[in-house]
Amino acid sequence: MLKTMFALLALVASPALAQALTPAEASKIDAIVTRNLAADGVPSAEVAIVRDGKIILNKAYGRANDHMLARTDLPYQIASNSKQFTAMAVLLLEDEGKLSLDDHVSKFLPGISEGDRITIRQLLSHTSGIEDFWPQDYSFEAMSHPTTPQGIVDRWAKKPLDFQPGDQWQYSNTGYVVAGMIVEKVSGEPLMKFLQEHIFKPLGMTSVIDQDKTYTTAFPSGYGRYALGPVRPVIPPAPGWLYAAGELSMTAEDLAKWDIARINRAVIPADDWQVQETPVRLNDGKDTGYGLGVSIRPGPPRAITHTGEAVGFLSANAVYPDQRDAVVVLTNSWAGGAYGRIARDIAKVILPPAEQDSVEAAQAARARAVYDELRRGRLDRSQLTANANFYFAPQAIADFGSSLGPLGEPTSFEADGKPVLRGGFVIQGYTIKYPGKTLRLSTFYEPGANGRIEQFLVTAGE
Repeated sequence: MLKTMFALLALVASPALAQALTPAEASKIDAIVTRNLAADGVPSAEVAIVRDGKIILNKAYGRANDHMLARTDLPYQIASNSKQFTAMAVLLLEDEGKLSLDDHVSKFLPGISEGDRITIRQLLSHTSGIEDFWPQDYSFEAMSHPTTPQGIVDRWAKKPLDFQPGDQWQYSNTGYVVAGMIVEKVSGEPLMKFLQEHIFKPLGMTSVIDQDKTYTTAFPSGYGRYALGPVRPVIPPAPGWLYAAGELSMTAEDLAKWDIARINRAVIPADDWQVQETPVRLNDGKDTGYGLGVSIRPGPPRAITHTGEAVGFLSANAVYPDQRDAVVVLTNSWAGGAYGRIARDIAKVILPPAEQDSVEAAQAARARAVYDELRRGRLDRSQLTANANFYFAPQAIADFGSSLGPLGEPTSFEADGKPVLRGGFVIQGYTIKYPGKTLRLSTFYEPGANGRIEQFLVTAGE
């Protein structure tokens, strides 16, 4: 079924909306989506495009699962694109005088490490120092068991901080779990109910649902691959894991409605939109490039962006406020970068060309050695953390070997930019090239020269 899915197309769009794109633009966009889905083996995508503050395209491609075609009325898991909604809930509560962004966490929740020094603003801007509970790009063992926000807090938010509040920027899902708990305590109602009342209903976002309720054949299923092996359905996480850090599922159209509200400064007070889009600065004055639940790219063109990764799902959302445009891409596979390439290439169709970032080459001897082991179907497990050992089950190693081995020796193996820190790990990406084929490698290491490997994922590239 998966071999023929790219010949199948589901479309729900009115002729009036489609007329805003020229035939040439529409053809380019269809080609961008279908080509990139096929390149990475991604079963389906929902795409919404906003031009001049109006939705001009709302289209679904491929299969939502093994039982049904993709449709534009099906909610996809948007994962960390949910964070901007959690952050806006906090801003709305501040409008009501119920809290301040500069209140300390300890005012609302006891027991958080150095909660008397961490502000709510630092939670929402990833500058709190609280360790990220899910930095991996795979589902680790604990995620097969149900949890609660308090369970996440007890395990990760009571550890020593990774750094002093405000000293660094480091992505932390845990910080957003804490923020969601504060919203519930202050508002006196569940986070989802608060969002429905104050954001989703006023904006007519009718598709929004908690992702934990979507694990049936009535909704899109998540897929993945081990290296370049077969496309396989993923095992969903147990309930409770993403919560305020990424629990929302919705259609591309509904996320586009939110983007239009951002462009128009509608429904939400204009100063709240502005605060969310203002980059937070570190204690030393450095600009983090991140506001409250959104990234800010100065451009050109200036963009308010975020991506999301759930188990088996990837999404990209980019708003170009000066052009009054936006691009939403939702996919149901977390193998490869199709979602990002689709969003980027569609932006090139509807916006002036953006300058390309240069890629800095670097040596990566250890990563290359491990890669060479895996393409031969073996792996030295002594180099791995417990989580990485859990990920590299016999089937994973077999799929790495059978899919990478036939490619032979790479023609180049280069680092992508500088390493960054997240969740207590050093993160570095690589580009691996063969004649006619490019692969991406995502590695996480424990700090130190001999730090064990936490993540080593290979996906298809351009």
